[in-house]
Amino acid sequence: MQFADVSIMRAGGRDLRVAHWRLNQPSDRFPVLFFNGIGASLEIVAPLAEALSSRAFITFDMPGIGESPEPIVPYTPQTMAWTAARLLDRLGISQVDIMGFSWGGVIAQQLALQYGARVRRVILAGTTAGLLAVPGSPLALARLGDAPRLAGRNEGGRIAARIVPPTIRGYAYQLMAMAGWTSAAALPFLKKPVLIMAGECDDVVPLANAHILKGLIPEAKMEIFADGGHLFLATHREQAQTAIRTFLDAPDLEGEV
Repeated sequence: MQFADVSIMRAGGRDLRVAHWRLNQPSDRFPVLFFNGIGASLEIVAPLAEALSSRAFITFDMPGIGESPEPIVPYTPQTMAWTAARLLDRLGISQVDIMGFSWGGVIAQQLALQYGARVRRVILAGTTAGLLAVPGSPLALARLGDAPRLAGRNEGGRIAARIVPPTIRGYAYQLMAMAGWTSAAALPFLKKPVLIMAGECDDVVPLANAHILKGLIPEAKMEIFADGGHLFLATHREQAQTAIRTFLDAPDLEGEV
């Protein structure tokens, strides 16, 4: 991965494969902490990390995903948010902008709710509020495990060749982490600027889920990708990157820290 610093780091009692870009370069912009979709290793997000060249970018493989060691016991969004906060401590970062795609949007929401002082702005892409989710089609959900590799192919094959499939336990624990989780009751109290991104034709996480999030989060902005499916970050890359930059670079609101 171009210009990425990749290593195994211990945070919150877990060994995680962590990648960061430009973390040691001077910048007046907040770093982005990115949470990936289910089963996806950090290679998938490398093109986005490289494109957001004016700010630092951090991501990591979830336990049992990519090259992070397998988890011994199951985890929850709450424990992974805590782990992410401990990783920020290890990296010496006090506050970040966060972005979560699909399954990763759950961890992004939980981190923003659980550690609000450490989060400035939130981007939720192709994700849901948990129990209130409008389900995708069974066929689309059955294909979900292939989504990381398909996203890699959309980048010309240079990423797909390096993707490490998740372990059975790692993938199962990601699925289990969603059981019973919802942010619906807490999202009305999320006093952060939020951008919701969604594909118009997403059959994995239908567009209705973005509208549910929009209704729950005060003053959230929404970007819908015409004809976009679940992998709109790859298929509508320029539009997605423009929306992300515009949102993150907008002037701070009154009282925003």
